[in-house]
Amino acid sequence: MKKNWLLIGGVALLLVAAIMMVYSANQPAVTKGNKAQSTSESLAAPDHAAANATAHAIPAHFEVPPSRASLEPTLAPETFSGITRDAYRAVKEIPVTIAQLPCYCHCDQGFGHKSLYSCFQDDHAAHCAVCVQEALLALKLEKEQKMTPAQIRDTIIAQYSQ
Repeated sequence: MKKNWLLIGGVALLLVAAIMMVYSANQPAVTKGNKAQSTSESLAAPDHAAANATAHAIPAHFEVPPSRASLEPTLAPETFSGITRDAYRAVKEIPVTIAQLPCYCHCDQGFGHKSLYSCFQDDHAAHCAVCVQEALLALKLEKEQKMTPAQIRDTIIAQYSQ
């Protein structure tokens, strides 16, 4: 009989602890010198500055051109078809330029890519329209409009960062 009461008491104690944890997790944190907003205020007024900073963050890319020899190989364009093959060819043709471009599918966060060039070292770009379109645009801008890698990067940032 005494063991039953201990078991019931233990379960009740765990239940109270769980309720307190859930309640404290739902309360806004109070920092020294800063009053916490009520839950309704924080829901009604989200932090737009933080959201905008994240939305306008430029993905990883090389600011200083890497040497062509320092770049790991990309997959063979012949492995693919259509515009995907064309994009892999573009990267083979202008690898140093591509390495200086950010990739706006934000694979730097999800896959640790260092630039648009990284997308073509495996089959990531074959499954991503953003990677393919950026590479084709870069080749077009470099060949037809004689733009520098920095100008191409600025164009891509302007087009994709919105």
